[in-house]
Amino acid sequence: MSAKRTFTRIGAILGATALAGVTLTACSSSGGSDGFLSAIENGSVNIGTKYDQPGLGLRNPDNTMSGLDVDVAEYVVNSIADDNGWEHPTLEWRESPSAQRETLIQNGEVDMIAATYSINPGRSESVNFGGPYLITHQALLIRQDDERIETLEDLDNGLILCSVSGSTPAQKVKDVLPGVQLQEYDTYSSCVEALSQGNVDAMTTDATILFGYSQQYEGDFRVVEMEKDGEAFTNEYYGIGLKKDDKEGTDAINAALERMYADGTFQRLLTENLGEDSVVVEEGTPGDLSFLDAS
Repeated sequence: MSAKRTFTRIGAILGATALAGVTLTACSSSGGSDGFLSAIENGSVNIGTKYDQPGLGLRNPDNTMSGLDVDVAEYVVNSIADDNGWEHPTLEWRESPSAQRETLIQNGEVDMIAATYSINPGRSESVNFGGPYLITHQALLIRQDDERIETLEDLDNGLILCSVSGSTPAQKVKDVLPGVQLQEYDTYSSCVEALSQGNVDAMTTDATILFGYSQQYEGDFRVVEMEKDGEAFTNEYYGIGLKKDDKEGTDAINAALERMYADGTFQRLLTENLGEDSVVVEEGTPGDLSFLDAS
């Protein structure tokens, strides 16, 4: 799969630009039962995202939303509306913890989810995915003063590794390092708190998420890149989830993502939300899910 590599560090602009004209919701009104495009045409779209991930999906103190996933979702919805001559719909945001994402889509509680949602074979059996719109890699977050952990293998000494229920990163580490003790929480912010208090030794998930927390709590944590046999430990392909077999909606999302690359919006959103240095983020190839065959 071809990909354009874009270099970025999660920077100091985390959450600086809040999206205007959106509302937060604890429940769905449109339900999405008639399909993703129908929700846009009807003028109200319920979008699932994370509320606690700086630079990606964050609910701000004033209850507005900010972050790359939030901005990508807004762009996609409004681009599809423009293509069809519809008014831009109202966007209603629903917190979508990792373990609940498929259920929220299947039950019609959200019309789409953009929430650091890695596409994998198991999830693809339950929901459709537009994208991928970016590729990142798994990493570790540790306390700044902890000198025990410099590589993935250093975890294999009975150390406690934290991740989030419903996500796959911790189990991937456990598969190759049986000596790791796993501790799961409902949210990444709970993992960060446990790490800060010394209740766990490391946290693992996507590098994009971890650099966000590292910058939010500057000086408290550092990110350790993970490799196996000289290669990135995993490739994580972020997609936009929607109801299974909604081909029309999926095709429309992919067309919008292609436009987002072509008109320069994706690079602008990366810079605004994640900064300009260091971490490697690759543009995906929307509609190309061939990587699932190798999973």
